[in-house]
Amino acid sequence: MIPAIFGCSGPELTSEERGFFSKAKPAGFIIFARNVEDPDQLSALVKDLKQAVGRHKVPILVDQEGGRVQRLTEPYWRKYPPMSVFGDMAQKDPTLAASALRLNTRLIADDLRRVGINVDCLPVLDVRQSDADPIIGDRAFSDDPKLVAAMGRIVVDALMEGGVLPVVKHIPGHGRATADSHLELPVVEATVADMDETDFLPFKAMADAALGMTAHIKYMDIDPKQCATLSRVVIGRIIRMKMGFSGLLMTDDLSMKALEGTFEDRTRAAFAAGCDLALHCNGDMEEMQAIASACHLASGKLEKRIATLISEADRAPRPDREDLRRRYEALMEKF
Repeated sequence: MIPAIFGCSGPELTSEERGFFSKAKPAGFIIFARNVEDPDQLSALVKDLKQAVGRHKVPILVDQEGGRVQRLTEPYWRKYPPMSVFGDMAQKDPTLAASALRLNTRLIADDLRRVGINVDCLPVLDVRQSDADPIIGDRAFSDDPKLVAAMGRIVVDALMEGGVLPVVKHIPGHGRATADSHLELPVVEATVADMDETDFLPFKAMADAALGMTAHIKYMDIDPKQCATLSRVVIGRIIRMKMGFSGLLMTDDLSMKALEGTFEDRTRAAFAAGCDLALHCNGDMEEMQAIASACHLASGKLEKRIATLISEADRAPRPDREDLRRRYEALMEKF
């Protein structure tokens, strides 16, 4: 097994993908809208991905946040609101917001678990800033870091209750970025002292989360040379020491334009900085082959840790979905 998470090109595996995954044996996979047609097709794809690597305890990821970022959607899956809706709700009725968010997340988890997806790249713990690029925007709960932390905890716990592993993102905080890291490298000038009271706070509160995702952002007061994903200083001193994050740390997508250099260079730099897993999303075969060539073999410790996390999620009891739906809709009608 190599410590990489890959995407695939379409709703079914090609023979080339099947052969590559069988040989490379990536740690896991990520699903995008291009891979989704209907529940039966998606379930079959997930099974094929697991068969290709010859393991049952395989992380199958998706970005299922609600709002603008939802890979499984209508007509087969409910359209969920963006997370800012629950942050706004909490300003008026914190109890109602907490209950509605928990049920919303349990329904998302049930959607995913029914088709074999066991990891959701949620919650977004970025603290919204009014002058930032809109790439985060309503994906964030709020501009109040304490509220973001409280809402994030509800999502983390509710996903685990629903048998799905959460991924906190984007460590150490994407809320100040004035550029979209999909397109270019954002640079944040704020001091560590300022970020410690705002951006870092929700991640500190979620230091026990099983999985986290880095931000492709350069923080000038921490490391003026490298973005967080490739920075030993950001990962070691800030994420691991100051925040106390103890979970497995994956890169954000290595194909994003915020990063420069070959895919081999990006991969090696991310591991050298302290990332545990390399994430690549677009399904481009040449890029995946380059990343695989730069990966070391995963340690037995990493393999065991991943399998243990998935086993823990698998033990969650199946919910009464109709009851969840009924209670959720009743609460949302009050807002």
